[in-house]
Amino acid sequence: MQRVPAHRILTLSLLAPLTLLTLGTGAHAQTAAKLTPVKLATISPLSGSISNLGAQVRNGAQLAVNEYRAQFRTLGFDLSLVAFDDQADPATGTAAARKIAADRQVLAVVGALNSGVTIPASAALSASHVAVVNSGSTANQVTDRGLKNVSRIVPRDDAQGPAGATFLTGTLKAKRVYVLNDKTAYGEGLAGEVENTLKARGVKVLANEGTEEKSDFSGVIAKIRLQRPDAIYFGGVYNQVGVFLSQLRGAGVTVPVVGGDGLDSPALARVAGTGATNVYYTTVSAPLSALPAARAFAGSYRKAFGSDPQGFAAFAYDAARVALQGVLNAAKVNGGKVPSRTQVESAVRTGTYSGLLSGSVKFNAVGDRQSAKLYVMKLTGGKLSLSTSVNVQPARR
Repeated sequence: MQRVPAHRILTLSLLAPLTLLTLGTGAHAQTAAKLTPVKLATISPLSGSISNLGAQVRNGAQLAVNEYRAQFRTLGFDLSLVAFDDQADPATGTAAARKIAADRQVLAVVGALNSGVTIPASAALSASHVAVVNSGSTANQVTDRGLKNVSRIVPRDDAQGPAGATFLTGTLKAKRVYVLNDKTAYGEGLAGEVENTLKARGVKVLANEGTEEKSDFSGVIAKIRLQRPDAIYFGGVYNQVGVFLSQLRGAGVTVPVVGGDGLDSPALARVAGTGATNVYYTTVSAPLSALPAARAFAGSYRKAFGSDPQGFAAFAYDAARVALQGVLNAAKVNGGKVPSRTQVESAVRTGTYSGLLSGSVKFNAVGDRQSAKLYVMKLTGGKLSLSTSVNVQPARR
């Protein structure tokens, strides 16, 4: 989720828009009955504390399905989206993956959002060769396992972590850094990469402390005040870090706080309140202002869902387009017939995808994007702005 930057909750239920978009009425319903059903699935948190991020993933993928439906119909396929709620919980996400594996009409998946869910869910889909195109999970383990069905369009922790460390040392000139993590695969991985990079550059890492605290950070803040760091790095998600920021600033600690893309949500400023100042985070999901091609997408999103899209929606849209183009490429190889899951798995991994909001995509041997960008966002006085961006490449090419 890791850059876990983005996000509004869809106010309409999933059933209503999907019914309208996939079934329709009258002649369309009769025509659809003659077509072969083909499905794209999403796995994301649609309930719980980060449901706004999960809704962005689902909605971005839905727009891609809407745009590709006509191309699929020319081949005799009736394309639709099925969305699964993982509640940001690994067990729930894995159960969803098993349901997807059992539905032979699902040829590809966009998701999950959280690395801790993506890792077991994608493993559960591996034996069935269901292609997974991930738009937000940055943990190294997502692709380091070498699963043929898993690819992602966002950078890894070993790119995002060093980028955060470079910002700490280069821009903020920090010499002493207190590192925190939320004890998840995402937070621990990100904080670990930051710690390693800082130490390699001679920076004093005062601690790398894991905490699952959500409401009372007084103990952690007391230790920070004693250590007097130049900056704090927190590998975590906005709902936890926002509370930390509020209490940290309330205790009079004003040093910069840096994090990863788990902070990428408008809710961060609301949760942090007056503590939402001198905060920076790297994100894999670019602000739409940084994506020149995003204007038309934003308009379509507002028309379809009645709210503004954020970065996670844009990257889910791109991931869905990669998945759907992979299905079409596989169908072409299969003589215009519905391809097998194995054919789709291979086509997704080996394809080259251009014209995406985030630029061109090509995957390396383990499914990482060969070249991507990270963005550093600045939050001061509750107002968000782009600080800088950096090109990154995976450690393994």
